[in-house]
Amino acid sequence: MAPLPFLAPALFALLAFRLLPAGWLVQQSLSGPQGEFAGLDNFEFLFTAPSFANTLQATLTFVAVTVPLQTAIAFGLALLFAENSRIFSPLRVLVFLPVFVPSSVAAILWGAAYRPQGLANALLGSLGVSAQPFLSSPSQALMSITVMASWIGCGYWMMFLIGGLKDIPRDLYEAAAIDGAGKLSSLWHITIPLMRRPLAFVIVADTVAAFLLFAPIAILTRGGPGGSTQLVMFDVYQQAYFFNDVSLAAAEGLTLMVIMMVIVLIQFRLLSREKQL
Repeated sequence: MAPLPFLAPALFALLAFRLLPAGWLVQQSLSGPQGEFAGLDNFEFLFTAPSFANTLQATLTFVAVTVPLQTAIAFGLALLFAENSRIFSPLRVLVFLPVFVPSSVAAILWGAAYRPQGLANALLGSLGVSAQPFLSSPSQALMSITVMASWIGCGYWMMFLIGGLKDIPRDLYEAAAIDGAGKLSSLWHITIPLMRRPLAFVIVADTVAAFLLFAPIAILTRGGPGGSTQLVMFDVYQQAYFFNDVSLAAAEGLTLMVIMMVIVLIQFRLLSREKQL
């Protein structure tokens, strides 16, 4: 019983902010508009509605593009900035600075840049490219959100990968150099295999973050144009606060939570496989 007083705050936080909300979410997802038990009716309606199919498609497309893009850029930046040099240290700080910008503020900044007379079109014009619609185009809006999210996320994930690179023993590279291995060979045979665990964490955590993206959509596009940026988190918000359908929003939120649990299981599987190697 001696450890119980020390564990009590954490147990209370777990109960109040994790278990009880999760239980309420399950209860609401099985309820009807008047609070009556509705079984799986909400889920049946959800998965037969074309609008939710479009929402899932937009969300999965966003995740499938954003996660590899951010991971690849973050890994490239980590390889570049891993060395503690006077040249790279200021650049590393500049890349990491967007992490400190709240997503709502970043959305406002990028919204101004994406205007017809904004900075983005000014830069394109200097390169001889005609003005682009960006957020007002169904074919460009989702990619524009991806660019904005990557501006914020790449520096954050870069720091995790730099930490992983620092853990690789330097004598491995020295031994490889003695054996005649070049930089590309060392990258492929030493760096990437030993970075499997940090890369697995970044990929899974970035996937979760991409699924939970909300503020830029709510501020910049509100799911438009034409539903091209109608992601799951924003759809949950709309169902609950615009259409006042808490039960359907709970069912959609529970579906999202299950997806998150599957991703966590994948993460554990990747980590355990790396251990076995």
